[in-house]
Amino acid sequence: MRAQLAAAVAASPGFDNRFDAEVWLVDMSGRLARFVPDVARRLALLRDVHAAASQAQLSPALVLAVIEVESHFKRFALSPAGAQGLMQVMPFWRAEIGAPEDNLFARATNLRYGCSILALYLKRENGRLAPALARYNGSVGQAWYANRVLSALVRHWRVD
Repeated sequence: MRAQLAAAVAASPGFDNRFDAEVWLVDMSGRLARFVPDVARRLALLRDVHAAASQAQLSPALVLAVIEVESHFKRFALSPAGAQGLMQVMPFWRAEIGAPEDNLFARATNLRYGCSILALYLKRENGRLAPALARYNGSVGQAWYANRVLSALVRHWRVD
């Protein structure tokens, strides 16, 4: 695991320094192990989550909570409504923020889309997290989805 961690740290944009990267990756890797048993896959996912969240100016812990609720960390998740991948992105977003050939099951693409969408909704809601989460899920005016994400955030991902 040490070699895999070193490789993940070296390939992790978005961290201010190597020490911060290693601390965060080790901490989150332990938390994520129950959902993603394979160490290499887990570290690659965490690296990509941190990069996409940082680029969108989101908390990586929040993104992990959204992924837990949306797909339970299943990369090839497909909802009955057609939402795809880890962050359950609807295909119509390709025309809005991407390209028609973008593969929403590709981890980095899915994370980039999902984080961009969530950041857009946070801006639209003036930083109010619960309404932004409801928009993300398509449950505007309801609290159940935001409550699930916030509960996952507190239980599994929050770093104090």
